[in-house]
Amino acid sequence: MSATRSSLWLPVLGAAAVAILVASLGATMTELGPWYQALNKPSWQPPDWLFGPAWTIIFALAAAAGVIAWRNAQTDAQRDWVIGLFAINGTLNVLWSALFFRLHRPDLALIEVAFLWLSVLVPILVFWRYAKTASWLLVPYLAWVTFAAFLNWKIVQLNGPFGGG
Repeated sequence: MSATRSSLWLPVLGAAAVAILVASLGATMTELGPWYQALNKPSWQPPDWLFGPAWTIIFALAAAAGVIAWRNAQTDAQRDWVIGLFAINGTLNVLWSALFFRLHRPDLALIEVAFLWLSVLVPILVFWRYAKTASWLLVPYLAWVTFAAFLNWKIVQLNGPFGGG
């Protein structure tokens, strides 16, 4: 592979690898065992099987957005911002799963989801200046996190308080 061809594909491979890593870490935090099954959930919650395909699509779109934003960035500082914003988002994504599913704290996850939501909105706004396509590719992610926040809120309402021992 020539230097030019590899320089075109390295960001794609890197973004795909990071998306797979974040998805895998989130999946290892997600336990749909007895605690989760016993939670009261709203009637409008999608079936459990839908979350995997939805997150797969969202992570694929986010990886594509990252590559587009990185390639359209005009300076090293902008490219560093792209990487940093996605690193923050990936960390918050995994943290939400850990709080909700591993620590059984939907109440803390509800607080954290506000930061996760912002970690999707900020790149949309930042990338708009030089990579509108990247911004648009993140809109389904923002919509899904918005929906997940309402679902999280309803689960807290139906089941709280949490953390009592």
